[in-house]
Amino acid sequence: MVIITKICDVLIVATSVVAVIVLLCGVVKATVKFAQNELTHSDKLRAIKNELGAYVLLSLEILIAADIIESIIKPTFADIGKLAALVVIRTVISYFLGKEIDQEK
Repeated sequence: MVIITKICDVLIVATSVVAVIVLLCGVVKATVKFAQNELTHSDKLRAIKNELGAYVLLSLEILIAADIIESIIKPTFADIGKLAALVVIRTVISYFLGKEIDQEK
């Protein structure tokens, strides 16, 4: 049982790291595209914003998965309450960010 818990702890950390990597990739891509946009005086800010928003959404979904895994492994009432609050906050952010991206298309 201890080995499974340790494996799951590594999985949780790895999943969180993946979420951070996804977010950083989106920020780097958006920054490069923003710089190109400014140098060429294009008007593609909305597209850049939408693409960055998609990366943020994906990152949030991955973080929610990590939180769910953690609550399954360590099911205390405090952890479940924390998970519920985080999922609600991230879901609300994801919903409105997704809605904004859809409106821009």
